[in-house]
Amino acid sequence: MADPAATEALGARLATGLRKGDALLLFGDLGAGKTTLARGLVGAWTGDDGETPSPTYTLVQTYEGERGELGHFDLYRLESPDDAAELGLDEALESGVAVIEWPERLGGWAPPDRLELRLAMDGEGRRVEITGFGRLKNWDE
Repeated sequence: MADPAATEALGARLATGLRKGDALLLFGDLGAGKTTLARGLVGAWTGDDGETPSPTYTLVQTYEGERGELGHFDLYRLESPDDAAELGLDEALESGVAVIEWPERLGGWAPPDRLELRLAMDGEGRRVEITGFGRLKNWDE
């Protein structure tokens, strides 16, 4: 992805194939583009191109869309995987979809229907590797 606009566009593209119970797990170092990708996804999900703040301090932001809720989780500040239970992740998957930044903080737990995106800096742009699991195993077909 050459620039932030391309990263947001990927997020918007991914939003079109998601349904209740699906999750996107965003892996990558600080500055790799996780929040930028989530911004594009949230905009496409809600139909609103307004600002999508990073939930770094609130840990969770919830957005309404025509297909249900989207929970945007930023687990960077999570101290223990046990703390995730109090954030409502299971509830988010029951009522809609979840976008999870820093999913490695979940201690190995992952929803069955998910895309794992590994973002990395690549010169001036970003590179992403996407792997699907469960219903999303063949996400790009």
